[in-house]
Amino acid sequence: MKVLKGQDVLALGFMTFALFVGAGNIIFPPIVGLESGPHVWMAALGFLITAVGLPVVTVIALAKVGDGMDALSSPIGKVAGGLLAAVCYLSVGPLFATPRTATVSFEVGVAPLTGESSTALFIYSLVYFLLVLAVSMYPGKLLDTVGRFLAPLKIIALAALGIAAFMLPAGTTGDALPAYEASAFSQGFINGYLTMDTLGALVFGIVIVNAIRSRGVESPRLITRYAIIAGLIAGVGLALVYISLFRLGASSHEIAAGASNGAAVLHAYVQHTFGSLGSGFLAVLIALACLVTAVGLTCACAEYFSQVLPLSYRVLVVILCGFSLLISNLGLTKLIMFSIPVLTAIYPPCIVVVGLSFCKDLWNSQVRILAPVMLVSLIFGMVDAIKGTSLGVNLPDFLAHLPLSEQGLAWLVPSVATLAIAIGCDRLLGKPREALA
Repeated sequence: MKVLKGQDVLALGFMTFALFVGAGNIIFPPIVGLESGPHVWMAALGFLITAVGLPVVTVIALAKVGDGMDALSSPIGKVAGGLLAAVCYLSVGPLFATPRTATVSFEVGVAPLTGESSTALFIYSLVYFLLVLAVSMYPGKLLDTVGRFLAPLKIIALAALGIAAFMLPAGTTGDALPAYEASAFSQGFINGYLTMDTLGALVFGIVIVNAIRSRGVESPRLITRYAIIAGLIAGVGLALVYISLFRLGASSHEIAAGASNGAAVLHAYVQHTFGSLGSGFLAVLIALACLVTAVGLTCACAEYFSQVLPLSYRVLVVILCGFSLLISNLGLTKLIMFSIPVLTAIYPPCIVVVGLSFCKDLWNSQVRILAPVMLVSLIFGMVDAIKGTSLGVNLPDFLAHLPLSEQGLAWLVPSVATLAIAIGCDRLLGKPREALA
């Protein structure tokens, strides 16, 4: 029976970690650390639950089924499950997340040097996606290109930043904003949820499983074990990165007071700590972080759509990179404006399908439980999405003020209530009906 060597398992863990850590993961925690002030570690605890815990659980759920997201959603039927998977892959892939890796890395690392130039953005994104294309063409070599080369480079850069955050604090901790003063844990919890890393985990799951298979491992039990180990290694890495970035933000009050986002906090810190080399260091770190994430997203989307469309993997890689290049040149502001409502709507049913996959043996029929709970979570996720757009003023008052609505979690209470009703019905109906194919 083929097994992985210890160094391959470690490389797999590094690859998984590197796939997750994009620009958003690096620039988001510092602003939370800055704004939470003396309550930083309580906010960090809430953040880690949703920004680390949920993605790791998702990787484990996918490892258990040994396939992609469509395998998790199969109980709701091939059409509905496939549609949800396709929307998820497109949203976290070529429509929003992959192009955003290019625009974020450009705006954080290059724009301060070249200015907000559309020509500079095009040249940068062209070179960027040519690199993504070159690496993504060989998914069987991801353990070598990402796990053994790109991931260690990213880890070294992040380690340097993390060690500096603790050894070379920029100053003292400032006052917390009122929201963090009142409820630091829940603010951190909500902000971690909004990083959307769970969607990324749903997409990356198949990449991790295929990377294991590329080494000749075929045993489902071993694939599950290695994927779980990789997920845990990535989780530990993510937690260490976030903790150091929270520390960085919390100690940057004197040099970054009034900063509106984490990028500004990071810029202020690296400039203060590393001097003239600061901007260059940050540019390389962000570009490397984004590049690895873009490769993972492109590979995952091409793998998935090659199974449902009459196109080869390599043809799809070219199409996805070309489309992402075009979309990235819309600019970061427009991308975020379009992506937030879509991601807000599809995130709840994705959380539901992951969470309930661990409980499938507790009821008679997965269909009876999964279908209604996912439907309700999608409906109320769409309410959250509409609320965040200009159409929100047209919502009925009771929909605009649902429990937890202010936190973007209006779907949670209706979904839990639906779950309770579905479990009751499942118990009453007894013997399961024929599962949907």
